[in-house]
Amino acid sequence: MSASTSSTRKPAAWLSLLPFLAAVAAVSILGGLAASGSSQTYRSLELPPFAPPSWLFGPVWTVLYVMIGVAGWLVWRAAGAGPGLWAWIVQLLLNLAWTPLFFASDRYGWALVDIVVLWVAVLVTMVLAWPVSRSAAWLLAPYLAWVGYATALNAGIVVLN
Repeated sequence: MSASTSSTRKPAAWLSLLPFLAAVAAVSILGGLAASGSSQTYRSLELPPFAPPSWLFGPVWTVLYVMIGVAGWLVWRAAGAGPGLWAWIVQLLLNLAWTPLFFASDRYGWALVDIVVLWVAVLVTMVLAWPVSRSAAWLLAPYLAWVGYATALNAGIVVLN
């Protein structure tokens, strides 16, 4: 294979990442729409002592969403539309459901149920990704940790409010 053929294939491979980034961007945008006024809601809640400031959520989720998108793409590239990709889709849908439950509906208990199931779905996604793309599984590790922390935060809010 010539160098020019090799270099023309690389952009095409990277272009296939775009739908995955678009999917997480859509979840982020829809979540943002459902969370209008979330900063005010967050400040009005009785929060556990380990609650972060509201400004921290945006930067953390931005980084996590990029990592989630790349992880899904790596799983798809390695295994196609197999169980790992389906688990990735399920966790993304559960992620999408949390914000409207918590902020738009003030259903903190249902949001807690959703986030517990989300944590399990992220773990399952990591387990299914591991044999096909360890990089994808590792990219999801900070997400799993953050969802675990957010689960504790959500549980604290349920107890205190």
